[in-house]
Amino acid sequence: MLEFIGKYLDIIPVIDLMDGQVVHAKRGDRANYLPVQSSLCAGSEPHDIVSSLLELYPFKRFYIADINAIQGRGDHTAIIREIQNRHSAIEIWLDAAINRTENAAYWKKQGVHCVIGSESIADLNHYYEIKHVLQNAFALSLDFFQDKFLGPAELLQDASIWPEQVIAMSLNKVGSASGPDIKLLGGLQARHTQIYAAGGVRNAADLRTLAADGLSGVLVATILHSGLLSHNDIDAVSKT
Repeated sequence: MLEFIGKYLDIIPVIDLMDGQVVHAKRGDRANYLPVQSSLCAGSEPHDIVSSLLELYPFKRFYIADINAIQGRGDHTAIIREIQNRHSAIEIWLDAAINRTENAAYWKKQGVHCVIGSESIADLNHYYEIKHVLQNAFALSLDFFQDKFLGPAELLQDASIWPEQVIAMSLNKVGSASGPDIKLLGGLQARHTQIYAAGGVRNAADLRTLAADGLSGVLVATILHSGLLSHNDIDAVSKT
């Protein structure tokens, strides 16, 4: 194992839920997401996937994206709550189109760490309403697709209104194994201290690069299910 010199990463597995299954998110094309084919276990049942990931490594938190909720066609509340019940020591970061004060309040009460996606925010007043309910205890996902920011321009421009944790979500790179968007990440790091990369990670070398560059963490899925990331690879750069 290569000696690692640099900052350690918070490595967060991603669970994308759609129609009751874990799916392989790819380049933000949600209409064509298919059930994940994982080297870690057979099938795409959510509880099996979570358990197999924990067998690979004792991750401290998971990022769950409820694709149905994001698309406005149902949700996976029951499955998410069951994952919480079965794995109570794990912190859940939840992206479920939490863009109304009532569902923000609900998930806050359930003890999840809400993720507010910029693509779900209409304007700054809308953002402030959700922010007030969550009392700044949330992660902000700054969503990009092919260099275009998805959300109110003012939200991207004013870093003073961001919470502690900010995710740089490169939707066109998700599931692509095309490499992280280093330019985007560097630009955001210059303005904020805790930036989490999402999209494009190919291998352990990418993790070492992100850690050496000072990223706080990284969201990963494809690289885990492909079998290209071992326990030792994760352990070499992980905060856990």
